[in-house]
Amino acid sequence: MAERVVRVGLLGASQIAPLAIIAPAAKRDDVEVVSVAARDQERAAGFAAEHGIARVASTYEELVSDPEIDLIYNGLPPVSHAPLSVAALKAGRHVLCEKPFAMNASEARHMVEVALQTGRLCVEGFHYFYHPLFVRVLEIVRSGKLGPLVAMSAAFDVEIPDVAGNIRHDLALGGGALMDLGCYPLHMLRHIAGSEPQVLSASAKVGRPGIDLSMDAELQFSGIPARISCDMSTGVAIRAEFEVIGQKGRLHVNNPIHPYLGHQLSLVVDGDERTEQVEGQSTFDHQLDSVVQAIRGGPAPHTGGADAVANMEAIDAIYTAAGLSPRGV
Repeated sequence: MAERVVRVGLLGASQIAPLAIIAPAAKRDDVEVVSVAARDQERAAGFAAEHGIARVASTYEELVSDPEIDLIYNGLPPVSHAPLSVAALKAGRHVLCEKPFAMNASEARHMVEVALQTGRLCVEGFHYFYHPLFVRVLEIVRSGKLGPLVAMSAAFDVEIPDVAGNIRHDLALGGGALMDLGCYPLHMLRHIAGSEPQVLSASAKVGRPGIDLSMDAELQFSGIPARISCDMSTGVAIRAEFEVIGQKGRLHVNNPIHPYLGHQLSLVVDGDERTEQVEGQSTFDHQLDSVVQAIRGGPAPHTGGADAVANMEAIDAIYTAAGLSPRGV
């Protein structure tokens, strides 16, 4: 017997939604995007027409309370992640929420508590984690090939212009380079280390008041020194990479975030170097598959619950160390 279709509602006619959820759903016969809501009704209607979405909800509240929807995709700015994800969970919906999970750790903890109380999924959209490339990375590290780890670093730089309407430069909406970009290298190193970081120091280049255009943080994971950096400044070149150094070798990955667009894994062990490319679909295809399987009773996706809270706790700590306030505090 065929599985029942998972019906998806979109919070926001966001730029990321076509890549993150609409295209992956269109490749499957067991997932359908059925409704969308946006602040601007005309925009929502145009978005629905462009992407073949049958219904337009008049408000966010109408969307999350729609009993015909199984899964809410929350692609709104971070300031709207906690309140609307919580509303969706309380209405009986599962939630796939874009990163960063919330404005701060307190909001994240509340989201997770409500998910536990309602028995619904609340998953953070760290799509890269579900691609076979990162599975391979964890396999290499856990195998002991590199020996005991001695240092780690990760970076994500993308120019994000300060133009009207760009939420990354709006403090009230949850903007900042660490929120939008740095959350990725932080998340990667947490999973590679298998432990939580101590923030030793952090420094930011500030644009608008409170907005970090770049962030550098020195961390320590169970005694292992680590560094993360991110930059959205004007003119910065695109960079996405991480390196893990052990007593026996070194692992370097270029483009771990969107590996399906091209990447390289370089592994040096005892002086012997080799490179790999790990096959897979888009990171968003793998992420949606994990969420759908969990809705049907499979294992819960790893990027939710305690993991989502821990990432926000580390983000808060980095902001504090850099002399900036965590978002929404």
